[in-house]
Amino acid sequence: MRPLQDLGLSMTAEAAYLALVEHGPLTPARLAGQLARAGSPAEGLHHAVDELAAIGLVSRKSDRVIAQPPRAVLEAIAERRARESRIAHESAMLLSRFWLDHTSGSSYIEVVDTSHSPDAIQQRVHNEAVAEVRALSIGPVGGGERVPEVDTEALDALARGVAYRVVYSIDILQEPKALEAARACVDRGEQARVFPDLAMNLLLCDDRLAVLSVVAPDRAGHHSVIVQPSGLLDGLIGVFKSYWRIAVPLPRAGEPTEGWARPTNKTRQLLGYLSAGLTDESIARELGVSERTVTRRVARLQEALGTQTRFQLGVQASRQGWL
Repeated sequence: MRPLQDLGLSMTAEAAYLALVEHGPLTPARLAGQLARAGSPAEGLHHAVDELAAIGLVSRKSDRVIAQPPRAVLEAIAERRARESRIAHESAMLLSRFWLDHTSGSSYIEVVDTSHSPDAIQQRVHNEAVAEVRALSIGPVGGGERVPEVDTEALDALARGVAYRVVYSIDILQEPKALEAARACVDRGEQARVFPDLAMNLLLCDDRLAVLSVVAPDRAGHHSVIVQPSGLLDGLIGVFKSYWRIAVPLPRAGEPTEGWARPTNKTRQLLGYLSAGLTDESIARELGVSERTVTRRVARLQEALGTQTRFQLGVQASRQGWL
C-alpha cells in the first residue's frame, strides 16, 4: 500500500501519517520513535511533516502533530489534478495546432530530441499504459556504454496489471546483463520472444501511441518519433504482430543459449535431413546415432523454437536462417 507515495509524497511522510492515525497525536520525538520501531525511515521527518501539513493531512497543536481525516483533503487534490489534466490536454491541442501552422509535418507525428534524456519518453509509455505495452527491442540507440538494466517504470506497470509482450534482438543472448534484465521482467509476468534481425526499437502504448527511437541524421544524438492514432500507427501495430508471430520464446533460465542463437553444424545437418523428408530411422543412420537420440534432439529443437509440429519446426528454422 503506497497511497501517499503515489500522490508524490515521500516515503517518510506516508509512514509518519500512518503512524499518527494508528497511535494518535505525537510529539516529533515520539513520532520518530514509532517510525524507528516500525522499521520505517525517519530521516527528514521535519520535512515530511511539512509535506503533510502543506496539503492539510496534519496539523500542529502545542508540541504535538495531529493527523487529519484524509477523504476531503485527497478528494480536493483529485479534483485539482483532474482540472490540471483537462487544462493540459486543451493546451496540448491548442499548441499542437499552433505548431502545425508554423512548421511542416504531419499532425500525427512528433519528433522529440531525447539525446539528453533518452528514457523520458519510454517512461511515459510505461506510466500511461492502461492495458498493454508491446515492444521491439534492439537495445540502446545512439551508442554509449550504458549497462542494460530493468526499467523500474516497467516493473511498476507490470505490478498494476499491465500486460507486456516484448520481442528482443537475439543479441541479448550474448549479453549476460541484458539477458538478466529481460528475465527479471519475465519473472514479473512479461511475455518475451527473440528474433535475429529486428529493424527498430518500438514501444506501443495500448493502441494510443507508438514511440520509435532513431539516431539523429548527423549521428550526434538521437530522437524519439511519437506516432498518434493514424494509419501509420495501425501499420506499426501490424509490424509488431508480424514479428511476434515469427519470433521464438526467450530461453528459460537454466536453458543453454549457446548454439540456440547460432546452431551447430550437427543441428543444421539434422534440420537439413528433416526438411528433406527423411525418417528418424534414416536420419539416425546418416548421423550414426540411435533413432531415440534423433527423436530427443528434434523434441529439444521444437521446444527451443516454440513449435508443436515438425512442419512448424522447419518453417521457424528457415525463418531463423538455420537452413
